[in-house]
Amino acid sequence: MLSAYVQQPQGVVRAELSADGALPADAFWFDLYEPTSLEEQRVESHLSIDVPTRDEMREIESSNRLYEEAGALYMTATVVTKLETALPENTQITFILLPNNKLVTNRYVDPLPFKRFIAYAARHPNSCGTAAGCLAGLLEAIVNRIADVIERVAPNLDRASDEVCSASNGRRRATRDFRRVLEELGQNGEVVSKARESLVSLGRLLAFLQQATTVPLTQDTRARFRTVGRDVLALSDHASFLGTKTAFILDATLGMINIDQNNILKIFSMVTVFLLPPSVIAA
Repeated sequence: MLSAYVQQPQGVVRAELSADGALPADAFWFDLYEPTSLEEQRVESHLSIDVPTRDEMREIESSNRLYEEAGALYMTATVVTKLETALPENTQITFILLPNNKLVTNRYVDPLPFKRFIAYAARHPNSCGTAAGCLAGLLEAIVNRIADVIERVAPNLDRASDEVCSASNGRRRATRDFRRVLEELGQNGEVVSKARESLVSLGRLLAFLQQATTVPLTQDTRARFRTVGRDVLALSDHASFLGTKTAFILDATLGMINIDQNNILKIFSMVTVFLLPPSVIAA
């Protein structure tokens, strides 16, 4: 699906696309969501660019994800999606920023930050009136979403740590469900790992964007990119801390399971010792 957005006094609105294939000349953001080959060709012909294919977007090397071509900046970031589910996924989204105040996004998922930003841009024309400002807003929405997820994981780890490591009486120890704790730790660790990978990718994108000179950026837009970069760095450090904490709690949980298993073996050993004399006499 191809969407073109134009700037209006009340905010950014989606423009109607004509049936003849021509795209609006005043549109500054072209959003490709699961595009067909015809939609890609329309954007490529209108802006004289080459939109990366899905296989090209999956390239791991930074040199293949961040590059400059004919004055345009091609930036592919790894973004974590499906955070509401038990199995989050990482996918690639490509941002193409052109020097003539045009932005192209190519994606094959519909993450929540895009929906939030589109709704926000429709009510705030001053913050999203340019292609670079639109890109800054999208990156801010993505980073804010990752921050929300990390904030949600932290209390879960605190609760698991309290359940596993806190001093407890025998009654509470008997009611512990270590299988459930391991499942929750696995899910939280997966979320933290995906978020960390996404933050690293966004950090590289922001560093590349701020070093580029072919696309003019206003002081306000550069300040926004610097702020997002600092947020990404802080969240990366916090995600690393949560990953370390997850590993510690996991080791503690496995240690408690081993202790419980050893206690059970001790009971069986004691029963065997008590039953040995009658067994010898009977023999």
